[in-house]
Amino acid sequence: QVQLVESGGGLVQPGGSLRLSCAASGRIFTIDTMDWYRQAPGKQRELVADITSDGNTNYADFVKGRFTISRDNAKNTVYLQMNSLKPEDTAVYYCKQSVVTQTQVVVDYWGQGTQVTVSA
Repeated sequence: QVQLVESGGGLVQPGGSLRLSCAASGRIFTIDTMDWYRQAPGKQRELVADITSDGNTNYADFVKGRFTISRDNAKNTVYLQMNSLKPEDTAVYYCKQSVVTQTQVVVDYWGQGTQVTVSA
């Protein structure tokens, strides 16, 4: 009933930048928290950043000062601006959106993942 579509991943050199997007569509009343996670090969999925419906943000220590999360509520879209990328940022990045339905039920939906590779 709700689909998330991610875009913006790719290959970038160390020190470069990328901007990820994640757009939700379908039966949406409103969206509560929006999150970005990542999972590197052989590692567990970890939270990168999240943003609440009123714009409060939270970042993992390893991205503070380099990544910025933002959202456009009119477009049901969350963004992740990634600057000063490092090889250790290489991972598949996933968005998650906590969608509130017309009946006030909150359901978490995940994007399909987008590969980010930081390499010279």
